[in-house]
Amino acid sequence: MTSATPIRLLLVDDDPLVRAGLTFMLGGADDIEIVGEASDGSQVPQAVADLKPDVVLMDIRMPVVDGLTATEAVRARPDAPEVVVLTTFHADEQVLRALRVGAAGFVLKDTPPAEIVAAVRRVAAGDPVLSPAVTQQLIAHVAQSGGTVDRKGRARTRLDLLAEREREVAVAVGRGCSNAEIAAELYMSVPTVKTHVSRILAKLDLNNRVQIALLAHDAGLLDSPEG
Repeated sequence: MTSATPIRLLLVDDDPLVRAGLTFMLGGADDIEIVGEASDGSQVPQAVADLKPDVVLMDIRMPVVDGLTATEAVRARPDAPEVVVLTTFHADEQVLRALRVGAAGFVLKDTPPAEIVAAVRRVAAGDPVLSPAVTQQLIAHVAQSGGTVDRKGRARTRLDLLAEREREVAVAVGRGCSNAEIAAELYMSVPTVKTHVSRILAKLDLNNRVQIALLAHDAGLLDSPEG
């Protein structure tokens, strides 16, 4: 993004002090334009329709309509903006649910300002805001959450729709690899990796790479060869 085409950002948090702090730290970036604020998830669908943001920075816990419900509603739109969840926990069940319904990642509320700005830029460019370490932490949390047998069967049935090469790419995405790392590992070009990722998303009706990673985990594709 350049300053000529700034990233349109909507801030959603029920605490006015948090919104003021985010406005202060994000407003200084020439490539980010804060187009509006909302204090509850109930206000988000209309704000998205009116303001057409590229990215929504969404608090997960709000008193009337929470960030999970709002994320699901926003991501169901045909012209859906990307959503980054704001949270105080690394591996919280609500964060996982938000990722499953289409959030592109999350940032902690005590994240340094420069990293929050970088996160907004990344999701606007189509990249998830999850490091491999955080992905593994989330996956470990999923593994402890129960219902894994039924989930594994459903995930494997869905992944059967993929061609072998697409499946390999899905596993690499699940391990938190970037497009460049996948290209090097599987001996293909970065544009080819991007094409495979797009086909995976379309075939499996997923929103983003985070959902590919969670599905690959659910299917047991990230287990070690010995396991």
